[in-house]
Amino acid sequence: MKAKNTLTIEFAAGALLKRGLVSAEQFNDIILKGEKQRERLQRYQEATYSRRLHRVTYFVSPAEAVSSFNIEMPGKNGRLLTEDIITEAIADEVGIEYRKIDPLKLDLDVVTKYVPRLFALRHLIIPIDDKNGSVVMAVADPFNLEAVESLQKAKGLKIRLVLSSKTDIMKIVREFFGFHASLSAAEAEMKAGIELGNLEQYFKLKLPGEVDATDRHIVNAVDYLLHYAFEQRASDIHIEPKREKSFVRFRIDGALHYIHTIPRSLHPPIVSRIKTLSRIDIAEKRRPQDGRIKTSHKGKDIELRVSTLPVAFGEKVVIRIFDPDILMQDLDQIGFYPREYQVYNAFIRKPNGIILVTGPTGSGKTTTLYSTLKTLSSPDVNIVTIEDPIEMVVEEFNQVGVQPAIGVTFAKVLRTILRQDPDIIMVGEIRDKETAENAVQAALTGHLVLSTLHTNDAPSSITRLLDLGIPSFLISSTLIGIVAQRLIRKICPFCKKERALTEEEVEHLKLGPKEYRVFFGEGCLECRGTGYRGRTGIFEVMEFTDKLRDVMSDAVELHRLYEVARADGLINLRQVAIRKMLEGVTTFEEVIAVTG
Repeated sequence: MKAKNTLTIEFAAGALLKRGLVSAEQFNDIILKGEKQRERLQRYQEATYSRRLHRVTYFVSPAEAVSSFNIEMPGKNGRLLTEDIITEAIADEVGIEYRKIDPLKLDLDVVTKYVPRLFALRHLIIPIDDKNGSVVMAVADPFNLEAVESLQKAKGLKIRLVLSSKTDIMKIVREFFGFHASLSAAEAEMKAGIELGNLEQYFKLKLPGEVDATDRHIVNAVDYLLHYAFEQRASDIHIEPKREKSFVRFRIDGALHYIHTIPRSLHPPIVSRIKTLSRIDIAEKRRPQDGRIKTSHKGKDIELRVSTLPVAFGEKVVIRIFDPDILMQDLDQIGFYPREYQVYNAFIRKPNGIILVTGPTGSGKTTTLYSTLKTLSSPDVNIVTIEDPIEMVVEEFNQVGVQPAIGVTFAKVLRTILRQDPDIIMVGEIRDKETAENAVQAALTGHLVLSTLHTNDAPSSITRLLDLGIPSFLISSTLIGIVAQRLIRKICPFCKKERALTEEEVEHLKLGPKEYRVFFGEGCLECRGTGYRGRTGIFEVMEFTDKLRDVMSDAVELHRLYEVARADGLINLRQVAIRKMLEGVTTFEEVIAVTG
C-alpha cells in the first residue's frame, strides 16, 4: 500500500509564518498556489521515476513544494527558504527532533539492516543509528505512524523518530541500498564460485536510478561509489585493503573521511573493475600503475586519474577526481587579490620567458596552470603541454604524456616540441638539470614557458634553479616571475561566528597592538562538523625585476633575495593568509597550519 502524506501545505506554511520565516504576504501566496505546485511536481515525479522506483514515491512533500517557489526569507539578506529549513520548522511545530542527514556519518550496515529497500522507498523511512538498544529512524512524514508500528511489531524494535527532508532520505535510499545490494550479490557470487574478473570494456556511468538487477554487481558497486563521491564533492577516493576488510575513504576539502567498509573478498574484483576502466594491466599486481577514466556526471565530463600501489594486504587504489569547473576557472576567481592578479596577468602576456608556479603537492598548482592556459588559448596560439601524467585532456591543447620507461622524458619531449612550432609550452615539473636547461633554451628562442617547482616560497625557486646548475645570467635573461601558492580552507558560512584574537595570537602573527575581530566555524551539518566548507588559493607573486637582476649571481644568498623582493613590493604567503583571515574568509588556525 502506498504511503499517504498526511502533512499539508497549510500546516507547513503556518509553521513558517509562526517562526517569521515567511511574511504574511508570502504565507497567503503559498496557501493560494501551493497545492497546484505540489500536483505539478507530483506529475513530474510520476513521469520521471515511475519505471525506476516501482511507483512508490509519487507524493511530493509540503517542504518540497514550498521550497520549489524559491522564496526569500524576510530579513535574511536574500537567503532562500530551503527544504531543510522548512522541514526543521515542521519538526519544531510537531515536537520531534529534526535531523540533517550527513551521509559520511552513516553506517552502511545500520542503514540497510532493519528495513528493506522497497519498504524504505514506500514509506520514506530509513534507520540512521542504533545505540543503546534503540534504532533512530529518519522519516519524511511524522504522521505516518502505520509504517513505524508495523516495523515495531515485525522486528521487535524500539524506535525513536527524527524528521528529515524527503530529498535526504531518497538520496540515502538510492546510494546506500544500491551499493549494499551490489556488494551482497557480488559476495554471494564469489562464494558460489562465479568468476568476476572478466569485466566489460565499455564504461558508461549509469544514473543511480538506472542500475537494475540484471547488471553485474561489481560494476554496479563501482558506479554507486563514483556517484557518491561526486555528490559529496570528493577530490580523491581511497580504496584500502586491510587484513579483514577493505576501507573506502573520501578526501573532501583537503581532509580524509571514512565512508564504507567492504568485504575483503570483494576488494580484488572491485580493483579489477577500476583497473579495466582505466586501461591498466589487470594481471600486474606487483608494480604501481597509473591510468585514467573519463565519464560524466550531471551533464559534464569528469576526468578520473587512477593510481594503484601494492601494499601489505593487496593493491591500494586512489582515484583523483578532476572536475573541469574547478580545474579550469577564470583566473580572477581562483583567489588572487587585485594587485597579484594584475602582476600575474602581466606575466602571462609576455611573448617569451619562464613563469614558475611553486608549492607542495596538493597546493593547486595544476588549477593555476590549466586556468592560465585556458585564458591564453585561442585559434591562433599553439599551446603544447608536457605532463606526468596528463591531468585532464583538453581539446584546445596539444598534450604529451611523459613515459620514462620508453625514454619519453620531460627533457627529451621538450627538445622535440621546439620543432613543433609552439607559442606556449607548459612543462609539468622541472625536476632535473636537463629539463631546466631545455626550458631556459625554449625561453631564449622566443617561447613562453610555464612550469612548476617544489619549493616553499617564490624566492627559493631562484636558488633551486641555481642548485640545478643553471647559471645566474641565464636566469636573469629568461625568468619573468614566480608564483608560490597554497590552498586554504574557507569558513563554513552556515556556522560562522565572530571572536577576538588573543594577545598571544596577535603576537604570534606579529600584528600591531590592537584588537582584531576574526571568524571561525562552530561546526554544523553543512560542513560535517569541521567548521570549513570549500577552499581558495593564496598567492605570493614575485616579479623578477631589475633590482633582483642587479643582485643576481651564482653565489647569491636566499636572505638577500628576500630583502630585495620585499623592498620591491613582495607580499608573502603569511601576509596574504592573514588578510584572508581578517576579511573573514579563513581562521587563525588555518593560517598557522598552511603557512607554518
